[in-house]
Amino acid sequence: MEVDYTLYLLTDRKILEGKDLSRAVEEAIRGGVTLLQMREKEVSTREFYELALEMKELALSFKLPLIINDRLDIALAVDADGLHIGQDDLPLTAARKLLGPGKILGLSVSNVEEAVYGEENGADYLGAGAVYHTGSKDIAAPPIGPGGLKKIKDAVSIPVVAIGGIGLSNIHEVKETGVDGVAVISAILGSQDIESAARNLFNAWRR
Repeated sequence: MEVDYTLYLLTDRKILEGKDLSRAVEEAIRGGVTLLQMREKEVSTREFYELALEMKELALSFKLPLIINDRLDIALAVDADGLHIGQDDLPLTAARKLLGPGKILGLSVSNVEEAVYGEENGADYLGAGAVYHTGSKDIAAPPIGPGGLKKIKDAVSIPVVAIGGIGLSNIHEVKETGVDGVAVISAILGSQDIESAARNLFNAWRR
């Protein structure tokens, strides 16, 4: 599957403050989001499954890939296009084996060693960060900055997506590292005008 990593949206309903998730995601896609990851930390398995089915339908209607965060069972149950795992989740080799060869598998990394391991053990792309301080995730480690991001990008040949505190003010600095795209949550979903926020980020990257 051809994947455009330019503008990678991760869902987080907490940031939406009661707004409808499907509507918000649809606005974001209309604004230029190219890849969607379902990332809901605080829901039951049943609710995650039902939300994932909704997201699958939405992603299909716009011909976008849907990636499920952490939950291999949900990814398989809704026949999502892929799975994204972190360093503390199911081991990469096990995830690759269970997911099968035709699906997209992403891995979160924060240094060159993790990135090289990911490439050698079945990851299709890497989510690298946190690049800057971010309020979306509890991260104990200091941000890797554009310098750390560039080292990761230079060490591997698979796509690298930058994540963590990325917005209009620093997207150019991120792009200069050579990465394949940016992953965002609050820069889009935290905005009053979600579609415009996505469009502005997409256009800033394309410039």
